Amino acid sequence: MDGIYLDYAATSALRPDAVTEAVVRYLREVGATPGRSGHHLALEAGRIALRCRAALARTFGAEGDPGRVAFFPNATYALNAALHGLVRPGDRVVRTAFDHNAVRRPVAVLAARGIGETVIGGGADGSVDFAELDDALAGDGRPARVLAIPHASNVLGSVLPVAEMARRAHAHGSIVLVDAAQSAGHVPIDVMEMGIDVLAFTGHKGLLGPQGTGGLWVREGMEIDPVWAGGTGGDSMPAGMPDAMPDRLEPGTLNGPGIAGLLAGVEWLAERGIAAVHARETALKARLRERLASIEGVRILSPAAPDGVGIVTLTVDGIPANRLAHRLDREHGVMTRAGLHCAPEAHAVLGCAETGAVRFSVGWATTEAEVDAAAGAVASIAEDIRETSPGARG
Repeated sequence: MDGIYLDYAATSALRPDAVTEAVVRYLREVGATPGRSGHHLALEAGRIALRCRAALARTFGAEGDPGRVAFFPNATYALNAALHGLVRPGDRVVRTAFDHNAVRRPVAVLAARGIGETVIGGGADGSVDFAELDDALAGDGRPARVLAIPHASNVLGSVLPVAEMARRAHAHGSIVLVDAAQSAGHVPIDVMEMGIDVLAFTGHKGLLGPQGTGGLWVREGMEIDPVWAGGTGGDSMPAGMPDAMPDRLEPGTLNGPGIAGLLAGVEWLAERGIAAVHARETALKARLRERLASIEGVRILSPAAPDGVGIVTLTVDGIPANRLAHRLDREHGVMTRAGLHCAPEAHAVLGCAETGAVRFSVGWATTEAEVDAAAGAVASIAEDIRETSPGARG
């Protein structure tokens, strides 16, 4: 790839060779659909899907029935399935100001249909007020049905205190739904220790799989009503969807090639250890943050939390965010993302909802040289702005 790719929070455009090879191998040698037909190619497709479910469950600390992992095209579909499948008329959802639109908008749709919605605020350091959370969960005699938590903010890069929030939610009888789009593959996750009931993940970010992959892990005993209905390949007589997971949530043809690639990505991570990947990305983030913070006119918005993901979000005096990202790409080959990042409330917390910001995000293939070059590119643009701005030279 030409240039310096620092947009891993959007997607891992760079993937291990094993991922590409797995997709190609599936298309060339398997080609059939998991769960359809009984011939040897369909059975091999089913074995790959089952291995992927099991590998994901292990990644999330959920040893046991791999059928508790249901596949969806991405985390957004998974979050919609969870929210619409868990919430009933008269229920209430509590969520945070750090939510991505993948949570914010489905909840807004539900709110328009009479579901209660409570949004708790947050600090610029990614913190939450536990007293505010407790009040929101309790409500006015109507405890929340669901607490939705983003494990990691896609704007700040900070990790929320999921375990403590889950403990408080369970004390009120609430279901804990965690959006792990930004954390899965980047930081260790243990759904049992963290008290997570439903985990939504995407395959194309930290898990290093292709686009079009993602899903839900659902705790044993937790039932989600299906949002979509259709063929599942088995138990075809009933008019309704099957009761058993994962068929209950998976109508239609699965993305076999994508699942094969996702399995390869998850196995690649397992070999290296997600904790080791996280440590390396944390060091790169710290290096990038230190160099960017030393540049005149740069305002770093994301906190320096060592337990967070590899995101550094900033603004530069004298240049709009979208213009800065454009110049970084066209003049220096540095690929970032500008705007509100589908999380306007998080930008409001940071005070940049009107202007947006530029997000740098490191990943598995980022190098120290790329980090240094990216910081140098920002320094060059910032200096150019100072020199060309009115009155810059007196």
